[in-house]
Amino acid sequence: MVNCMPKPKVYVTRDLPERGLKIIKERFDAEVWREYAPPPKKVIIEKARDVDALASLLSDKIDAEVFDAAPKLKIVTQLAVGFDNIDVPEATKRGIYVTNTPEVLTDTTADFAWALLMAVARRVAEADRYVRTGQWKVGWHPSMLQGRDVYGATIGVVGAGRIGYAVAKRATGFDMKILFYDVVPRPEIERLGAKKVDLDTLLKESDFVSIHVPLMKETHHLINAERLKLMKKTAYLINNSRGPVVDEKALYQALKEGRIAGVGLDVFEQEPTPLDNPLLTLDNVVVAPHISSASYETRSQMAEMVAENLVAFFEGRKPPNLVNPDVMKVRPLSKLF
Repeated sequence: MVNCMPKPKVYVTRDLPERGLKIIKERFDAEVWREYAPPPKKVIIEKARDVDALASLLSDKIDAEVFDAAPKLKIVTQLAVGFDNIDVPEATKRGIYVTNTPEVLTDTTADFAWALLMAVARRVAEADRYVRTGQWKVGWHPSMLQGRDVYGATIGVVGAGRIGYAVAKRATGFDMKILFYDVVPRPEIERLGAKKVDLDTLLKESDFVSIHVPLMKETHHLINAERLKLMKKTAYLINNSRGPVVDEKALYQALKEGRIAGVGLDVFEQEPTPLDNPLLTLDNVVVAPHISSASYETRSQMAEMVAENLVAFFEGRKPPNLVNPDVMKVRPLSKLF
């Protein structure tokens, strides 16, 4: 138990929001990486040698190399919904618990998908540059920076889990026709009036395609050159799930050749994306630096969830957001403490 033994050692790979970090510092022997950029992997390996827990972010690669160097490591608690940066099967095999921070960022992320959608459809970023760079030299003109209507259009939601559902729910307020594609039944989104279709149909019929799938082998380059060819020339693609879900080279070609109207991206195949990424040269591309969950309240709640997962685990309780429940068969909590 935390209160009746030396404090477990935790290495925190980033300066988390204070609400969660305060709990971690009070309850654990915690060391925090204070720099804004993520720690190099060699630093994580070095720090992991003598800790009981790691608190990680998506940019931290936590794999067998880290586990090999960390004989005392019992849990990796991640500040994110996704955990594709962690080798979960390897962790499970070694009896290492893995947790995440689901649900709390659902609405914030869905809001940002809509921010991207509205910005690219109504050319908000272009209009901002137009004013700031002195191009606005005459008054109002009926052809100036015309965009596309959102109200009454068709939106296709690729991946209808919590975030996809929240995006679709917001679409009802715009009186949109909602299509969705998912590999599992999603009765909750159907109750909104959404229609389940195959992916090709969704791409062919949607005015806006919003992607909300996890990154895995099956979803890598899910949106590729062939599938981009299915989209309307007037359609827009929105991605704030994971960058590698979209083939960026194929996307650039589709945009350059006018085969789709525009794209809003919060994620990239390589992050940070290099300045010579050709997508950044196009006016009909709205980009952001992976900030979909970046609201003050949501990030604070995520940090608290990291702390809660740690506290529960070291009190001998099942962490509330356990990613790999099979680990309890490999190393039951009763044998850890």
